Amino acid sequence: MSSIESETPSAPAPGDSYVQSFARGLAVIRSFNADNPAQTISEVAEATALTRAGARRILHTLQGLGYVEVDGRQFRLTAKVLDLGFAYLTSLPLWNLAEPFMEDFVQAVQESSSAAVLEGTEIVYVLRVPTHKIMSISLGVGSRLPAYCTSMGRVLLSGLSDEDLDARLAASKLIAHTPGTTTDVAVLREKIDTVRRQGWALVEEELETGLISLAAPIRDRRRGVFAAINVSGHSSRTSAAVMMETFLPKLLATAEDISSRIGRTRG
Repeated sequence: MSSIESETPSAPAPGDSYVQSFARGLAVIRSFNADNPAQTISEVAEATALTRAGARRILHTLQGLGYVEVDGRQFRLTAKVLDLGFAYLTSLPLWNLAEPFMEDFVQAVQESSSAAVLEGTEIVYVLRVPTHKIMSISLGVGSRLPAYCTSMGRVLLSGLSDEDLDARLAASKLIAHTPGTTTDVAVLREKIDTVRRQGWALVEEELETGLISLAAPIRDRRRGVFAAINVSGHSSRTSAAVMMETFLPKLLATAEDISSRIGRTRG
């Protein structure tokens, strides 16, 4: 799902202080993704519902600022765009505090681990400690995945109110990425309710065939869920049963250690 389509359902309606030109500029940036790394003016205009003239002005402005480069008729983002994301990360030193705990965890289990937060109907990776490459897609800080079919997503969704959860599930495009992907809203609600009760999530081959993932919540001082961490493995070398037996206790302990250390910095 593209970032443009995954706004938070509870976002307030634009008011007098809403700067439409700025919003359009962000929409143009978000129109570039793994499926559309390079686009013409017409393609950007179509993706953002802008006129060609409007898309052209924004693209040339971004080019002048160094966020976009052009090759012939094709525009693409530059590495400078990463500065926008890293500004968020550097403003939250709590992830620097979390990284040593996750590195110790990865060393102990020899599988990759990540941390993510919820944004709209997607999870956004804010920290990643990889070992093996187990997915066909490349994941790093800033990567987005659908919340409904990922372990961290279900942990983060479990921390929402029922009203907010219903709104986000209704806004999600429930695509069957594999034969095992849960796309029925009622079944998803049941699974998320289970995550609420047990305090962790297991997702087995719902996002990608062979991918197994466990996730646990990172909580603030009020025990609210504000992030999640996971451990991922591949069915070619492990199983859900083995991961629950050998990884889950360590994952829960790591999540609690991170919550105790950095949760105190949040309300």
